[in-house]
Amino acid sequence: MTKKERTDPIEDAATSENDLYDVATWEERTSLDGLSVAIYRVLSGSARWGTILVAAVLLLGFGGFSAVTDPAIGALTALSAVPALALAVYVYRSDITTSEPLGLLVATFLLGVLTANFAAILNSVARPFFEPIGFLGTLAFFFIIVGPVEETVKLLAVRLYAYGHDSFDSVLDGAVYGAMAGLGFAFIENALYISRGVEQTGLDLGVGLIGVGGGITFTRALAGPGHVIYSAFAGYYLGLAKFNPENRGPIVIKGLIIAALIHATYNSTVGIGSAVLNSVVGLPSLASSFVYIALFDGVFALVLIRKIGAYRAAYRAAHGTDGDDGSDETTGDGVPEPELTEFDA
Repeated sequence: MTKKERTDPIEDAATSENDLYDVATWEERTSLDGLSVAIYRVLSGSARWGTILVAAVLLLGFGGFSAVTDPAIGALTALSAVPALALAVYVYRSDITTSEPLGLLVATFLLGVLTANFAAILNSVARPFFEPIGFLGTLAFFFIIVGPVEETVKLLAVRLYAYGHDSFDSVLDGAVYGAMAGLGFAFIENALYISRGVEQTGLDLGVGLIGVGGGITFTRALAGPGHVIYSAFAGYYLGLAKFNPENRGPIVIKGLIIAALIHATYNSTVGIGSAVLNSVVGLPSLASSFVYIALFDGVFALVLIRKIGAYRAAYRAAHGTDGDDGSDETTGDGVPEPELTEFDA
C-alpha cells in the first residue's frame, strides 16, 4: 500500500470545477512559470555537471589521469582491478530482473573514479586531527571519516546518473550500480597507489619496474574486492529507498551505516589480523595478508550473496516462475538460492 500524498485542505474539499492554480496547486501556465521551470532545470543540471567537473579537476590535480594513461601503470592497474571486476560482474549477473545497459554501467564506473577524489581530499584534511590520539585516533579516523566518507562518495556516483535513469527499475539494480561505483573507486585508488610506489623507486619501464609494480599490484588487488562489496550493500539499500520513497532517507542511511561499518572494520583489523596469522601460524607477511583479506571479504561476500539470493527467490515467488534463466535452486550463472527465512584501505 502506498502512502497517500498530502494535499492542502482547499484541494481536499475542492471539486474539478474549482481552479486552484497558484492558490493551492501549481502547474506551468504563464511565461514566468516557464522561465522558472527552465531555470530550475539548468540549476539542477548544473549541480550534477558541476560536481562532475570539480571531481575531474581534482583527479587531474592528484595525477590520476597520468597514472592511467602511462602504459606501464595502466597495465598494472588493470591487473590489480581483475578480482574486483570479477566480483562486480558476479553481482551484475545476479540481476534476475532486466539486464542493465553497458553505457550506464560504464558511466557509473567512471563516476566512481571521479567521486573518489572527494574522499581523498576529506581524508587528507581530517587525518591530522586524529593522528595525535594514537591507536584510538586511528580507529576513530576509520569509523568516523574513512568508512562513512568513502561509502558516501561511491553512493554519490550512483546517485548522479544511474539512479534517475529508467533502467534503474528494481531494488537489485542498486546493488549492481553500487558494485560498479565501487569498482571505479578501487580502480583509481589502485592506480594512484601503484603510480606513487613506482615513482618512489625511480625506475623506468623494464624488469625492475615490473618487479616493484607487481608487488604493489598484488597488494592492491587484495583490497579492490572489498570496495565492490561495501558499495554493493549501500547500493542495494539505495535501490530499496527508490521504491519506498516515504522512508527514503532512513533506508539510505541504513545502507551507508552497514557499508561504512564493514569498511571501517576491515581497515581497523587487516593489519592486526595479518600480523596474528604471521606470528601464530608462521605464514609470510604477504601470505598472511592474503589469507586474512580472503576470509574477511569472503564472509561479507557470502552475506551479500544471501541478500541477493533472497531478492531473487522473492522475485520468482512473486512471478510464479523459476526465473528468467530457467534454472532452479542454483541459477545458470552460479548464484545459490538461499531460503527467504578506502583511500586508506
